Amino acid sequence: MKVLMLNGSPKASGNTALALREIASVLEKEGIEVEIVQVGHLAVRGCVACLSCRKTGKCVFDDIVNELAEKLKEADGMVVGSPVYYAAANSTLTAVLDRLFYSSSFDKRMKVGASVAVARRGGTTATFDQLNKYFAICGMPIASSQYWNIAHGTVPGDVAQDGEGMQTMRTLGANMAFLMKSIALGKEAYGLPEKEAPIRTGFVR
Repeated sequence: MKVLMLNGSPKASGNTALALREIASVLEKEGIEVEIVQVGHLAVRGCVACLSCRKTGKCVFDDIVNELAEKLKEADGMVVGSPVYYAAANSTLTAVLDRLFYSSSFDKRMKVGASVAVARRGGTTATFDQLNKYFAICGMPIASSQYWNIAHGTVPGDVAQDGEGMQTMRTLGANMAFLMKSIALGKEAYGLPEKEAPIRTGFVR
């Protein structure tokens, strides 16, 4: 089994990276392969709603987003981590996720998702809610922990001193591993739930 992790921080060894590595350590002990990709330092533009992906199955801007789509397609789970600057996820990470989830057409149902928010003080729960919406819209079960998946720190390395935050990350890793393995057994025994044809409605007609 494999989990794809995205580090939405521009700092490769900052507090978000520490939180993700704490989760990864537990997943790896459970025999799950982990790949961490840092995206927060990249110059990634947002979606322009050109709809080219509806025809090609990939984003018209051929950058890290299309690379991540191939990795997510093969993964059994995904963890997205972001620092909090203005009560929301890093804008670069948001651009990546908008395009990744909108442009990739493969079935993401039952891939397990989890999000992590790291901040000096506030804005973590808003960021946590924002990131979870990417999973919820495409049928990905969301892994939880003993608390919301948040940790606190100001300068790089501070998160290691957040005992509760680090325990929350480890519990998340254990819960995610259990959920992934349970879903794998369920898929083997019962298959995926039957999927209805989509019904699209709007507010103007």
